[in-house]
Amino acid sequence: MQWLKMIGRAVLTPAAFSYYSGHFRSSLKGAAVDRYGVPIPWYTYSSIWFLQQKKFSGKTVLEFGAGQSTSWWAQRADKVVAFERNQGWYERLKSVLPKNVELYFDPKGDMSGFEEVLRDRRFDVIVIDGQKREKCAEVAPDLLAPAGAILIDNSEGYGSGGRKSIVDPFRELGFSRVDFYGHAPAVLRPHCTSLLFREKCFLLDSEESPAVLSLAIFKRTE
Repeated sequence: MQWLKMIGRAVLTPAAFSYYSGHFRSSLKGAAVDRYGVPIPWYTYSSIWFLQQKKFSGKTVLEFGAGQSTSWWAQRADKVVAFERNQGWYERLKSVLPKNVELYFDPKGDMSGFEEVLRDRRFDVIVIDGQKREKCAEVAPDLLAPAGAILIDNSEGYGSGGRKSIVDPFRELGFSRVDFYGHAPAVLRPHCTSLLFREKCFLLDSEESPAVLSLAIFKRTE
């Protein structure tokens, strides 16, 4: 009967992952949600699970590319500033986002004309997931708080074909990097979400203890 157990694990393990992570529901809905239908970022699950264990009270977030993640960040951080170049997404989001979100429509995707919005502001987390990512990568270091972090989704997809990688400018500026590989909501192929930071980063304080996924990560968060 050992072979029955092996087949059972082979079948049930991916099914359990798909259900508990929300990948199954996300695939049916065509949107990034958890198993309860609550919006989550469209990052790799490993990076989401890492971020879910961290505290963002008193923190500010800048998103280059708004969406499901904007609602997710708004529940955790004190302030979210988000830029979106897709007018459909912008119109959909502006009527449902909470008051701690500043949402801006940026049709060019390069933040041109928004210099005053960003002037003299520093953010604890900067997310590059949309817009013109190479341009975002240029301006992000100057907008980052001293102990902050930059999160780049789909970081493996920029820099192929002989082009300079999107992470290279950060390497040249002395940033360290942690890559989170794996699947993302409603996505068939795995990809990479990268976390970049300078010498000190509040996300790496590790005040929390390691959590068992089935008990902490997969439970519903209000």
